[in-house]
Amino acid sequence: MAWFRKSKQGLPTHEKRNIPEGLWTKCESCGEIVYGKKMEDLLWVCPTCNFHFRIPSQKYINLLLDDGYLEEYDTNLTSADPLKFKDSKKYPDRIKAAQQKTGKPEGVTAGMARINGIEVSFAIMNFQFIGGSMGSVVGEKIARAIERAIECEVPLIIVSCSGGARMQEGILSLMQMAKTSALLAILHEKRIPYISILTNPTTAGVMASYASLGDIIMAEPKALLGFAGPRVIQQTIGQDLPEGFQSSEFFLEKGFLDMIVDRKELRKTVTKLLKYMWRR
Repeated sequence: MAWFRKSKQGLPTHEKRNIPEGLWTKCESCGEIVYGKKMEDLLWVCPTCNFHFRIPSQKYINLLLDDGYLEEYDTNLTSADPLKFKDSKKYPDRIKAAQQKTGKPEGVTAGMARINGIEVSFAIMNFQFIGGSMGSVVGEKIARAIERAIECEVPLIIVSCSGGARMQEGILSLMQMAKTSALLAILHEKRIPYISILTNPTTAGVMASYASLGDIIMAEPKALLGFAGPRVIQQTIGQDLPEGFQSSEFFLEKGFLDMIVDRKELRKTVTKLLKYMWRR
């Protein structure tokens, strides 16, 4: 039919331009289109609505630590497959794929570092590694980070970003909640400060254990926090949830958080707290 054909010949055409992938970024919150280099300069915070994009663990290491240097420990620890678990793929295959994707052996990186000259035991979770889920190895590495803080008598900093316990390890994953919480109780008795930094998202078993046990608990703006997701809670209780439920702002209003800190202020804020809380 005529309307499916060009009615005139020789019409000018324009060559389609290929825009390099990643050159522009669309904000997940307000929809603003921002030049990628500008986003990098702004630490991946939207200049229009202040939405904090999720960033890889290495970017937090570069942001927080002196010279972006972490003396990493326990790199030889990797997950086993005690339950012989298989969903759409075998658990060992999923671990291997995550290792190749992230270049990390597990979902948390931990070691010793300095923040403005103050030595700390530092751990950070990587959401790109199976959703930052907490399995036996993640729990063990967090536990060892706490033990190093106790042994070396230095403050503990943990940056959390997690979907919760790793289902492929069942109860062995859930046991990490008790193990890490018990060690944090010892750290508290030693009067060694622990600063917990919550990023988007921090949920489920991680939120119900070490993420919520800091002497100071801070979060980035508009981070999703909580145990179960809001949709699951709403379906369970059969009621509408308050506006902003499970956001950083909601948690601060209810007294669960001590402060909400913009990413650009994170290093300065942590430094001030360490100098105030740690005078040895």
